[in-house]
Amino acid sequence: MSWNIAQAKQQFSEVVRLSAQEPQAIYNRDKPVAVLINADEFEAFRQWRTGQHEPTLAAQFAESRLAMQQAGADALQIPPRADVQRPNAFVQMLETEQLPKSPAPN
Repeated sequence: MSWNIAQAKQQFSEVVRLSAQEPQAIYNRDKPVAVLINADEFEAFRQWRTGQHEPTLAAQFAESRLAMQQAGADALQIPPRADVQRPNAFVQMLETEQLPKSPAPN
């Protein structure tokens, strides 16, 4: 059903009641200015709209992969972990406190 603004103001309770059944369009000089919908439909719309603006993780990876290909990089060159020399904060703490080190893993 559709209402003009004056009717919607005068019969607001009725507009709200009917919105539970179907959306209620409100017009101003034959132009739609608002639609009153029930809370469940509004929540479904909000969730849909949120999903439209948030790319999925898979889409983000695909976008990154495409950007890398366009830049001429086929894959990331990651050095083997054994070649990476990083300080071990736990070992450094043991050395500064002069406590015995834990046995090396097998």
